[in-house]
Amino acid sequence: MKQFFTVLGGMGTAATESYIRLLNQRTPSKRDQDFLDYIVVNHATIPDRSTYLMDHTQPNPAPYLLEDIQQQSLLKPAFFVIACNTAHYFYDELQAAASAPIVHMPRETVKSIQTTYPTARRIGILGTKGTVTDGIYDQELAAVGYEIVKPSEDLQERTMDLIFNDIKGQAKMNGAKYHAILETMITEGHCDAVILGCTELSLAQEWAPDHAFPVVDSQSVLVDRSIELALKLREK
Repeated sequence: MKQFFTVLGGMGTAATESYIRLLNQRTPSKRDQDFLDYIVVNHATIPDRSTYLMDHTQPNPAPYLLEDIQQQSLLKPAFFVIACNTAHYFYDELQAAASAPIVHMPRETVKSIQTTYPTARRIGILGTKGTVTDGIYDQELAAVGYEIVKPSEDLQERTMDLIFNDIKGQAKMNGAKYHAILETMITEGHCDAVILGCTELSLAQEWAPDHAFPVVDSQSVLVDRSIELALKLREK
């Protein structure tokens, strides 16, 4: 197989499945051959990224991610995508080891705000504690002049409960809980838009989209960018 891309997934598996499902749904197709060529690496045993960022004595996911990059680079994909926001903490290290460009999900997500919500100025970030605390989105937002809004300690704990206990832990969705988190971020944080900076939150959005809150879904952005790049490969 030539002119394909590699998806580094399994962080978590249900979120990776959601990425692939949306990728296939959005790909313009009338026959089998119209779909995209890609490889999915569902490396479910990679240690939790947020746990490591909050406590560096815990298992480090970087060697696992580097192993995947190095193995897949032997196959010569045209580009990589990483279906996990928190894993982008290791982006520079991973890109240095990769044989092809890695799509930077946080960067692409912030770019999308400028077209989706052109008048937005205060941008909230929801995600794992590791993503929020370690500022995985901060540099990208600050570079284009956005005011960064982070959740209160209580709201962060509610978000972690939804991500780890409900979605990762039980593969279930409480739409009211998800919508209440968004409402708190918008009303109390006075946000013009809120980034869903965790692929489990993207999964929550897929499962419970019936709300009017201005969200920027990082995984949805990654899907669209993946399709755009892959179709350009096909044109060549």
